[in-house]
Amino acid sequence: MAEKRDYYEVLGVSKSASDSELKSAYRKLAKKYHPDMNPGDKEAEAKFKEASEAYSVLSDPDKRRQYDQFGHAAFEGGAGGGAGGFDFNGMDMGDIFGDIFGDFFGGGRSRAQNNGPMKGQNLHHTIRITFEEACFGTEKELDLPLQDECESCHGTGAKAGTTPETCSKCGGKGQVVYTQQSLFGMVRNVQTCPDCRGTGKIIRDKCPDCHGSGYITRKRKISVTVPAGIDNGQSIRIREKGDPGVNGGPRGDLLVEVAVSRHPIFQRQGIDIYSSAPITFAQAALGGDVRIKTVDGEVEYTVKPGTQTDTRIRLRGKGVPSLRNKSIRGDQYVTLVVQVPTKMNGEQKELLKKFDEAMYGKSEEKEENGETTEKKKGRFGKKKNK
Repeated sequence: MAEKRDYYEVLGVSKSASDSELKSAYRKLAKKYHPDMNPGDKEAEAKFKEASEAYSVLSDPDKRRQYDQFGHAAFEGGAGGGAGGFDFNGMDMGDIFGDIFGDFFGGGRSRAQNNGPMKGQNLHHTIRITFEEACFGTEKELDLPLQDECESCHGTGAKAGTTPETCSKCGGKGQVVYTQQSLFGMVRNVQTCPDCRGTGKIIRDKCPDCHGSGYITRKRKISVTVPAGIDNGQSIRIREKGDPGVNGGPRGDLLVEVAVSRHPIFQRQGIDIYSSAPITFAQAALGGDVRIKTVDGEVEYTVKPGTQTDTRIRLRGKGVPSLRNKSIRGDQYVTLVVQVPTKMNGEQKELLKKFDEAMYGKSEEKEENGETTEKKKGRFGKKKNK
């Protein structure tokens, strides 16, 4: 028979682990190795039993004290059933197995729900803005369908003159407790009441105006302030413009996601802007002033003589304002591209030839120089055979 592993090692915790750390470690292992999640896997079942045995000991202050003093020897000869001689029937593991069995049987994490005040659901909406609007901010007005409390029933959902009744199934708690037989005994599973759906109330006569929902949907105009410097995909939170809360809880929020349209010239990286600007051959060779587009409008920049194509320049403070500090702006990086003419008339071509001759000499001279070089190579480049 294989020697038992240390219980602390099984759960992956230190010997000074708190109760919450033990519970958290066991919950992870139980979810991972539970037989219902690993049907037919004997190894997973064995690990699940091993973790359950370790937790059953370490979660009990008395047993943990004995184990810390004597180790596994403290429980040799065991008492009762369960894995490794332990009796799990007296253990209340509902808060742990509630997560597991809730997922299996459709309950999810319903045990966290109750019929007390709860915040309403958040609403999501997307708006599209221009590149410039993202840089400098803007105001947008939305026309959205929002739920408001029904004026006839004041949110109860019951017809005028009647009141909701306390749910007989859950006693107004909004939750019901099911007891299930597991591998280790009876386990309590808390789920949302199926009759009242967690509200704790049953409406016999529904309000004709809201059909028992307690809310009326109306179109409402909502103003959205888009801050300067916002980037594509970021969201603006507008407090309490979402769905109404439950049982007197606050409204949810409206989350407005921003989609920034692409710009034909500018590209953004963080708070910096990147673009390109064309310059003529004469401007590149001689230097001079050129006009460059920015989000603030055109600016004048002096190009140095002999500027090569793909030279990158920096325009300080012409980028995007920082979302956190409006007084800080990024820079604009501009790549200068020398434009080569694709169409020229006869006069322009003649002038360009003269420029080329003035810079590099006539074509005939080049050819003659080339021939002379070849002759020299032929004359002096080879040694005569003796």
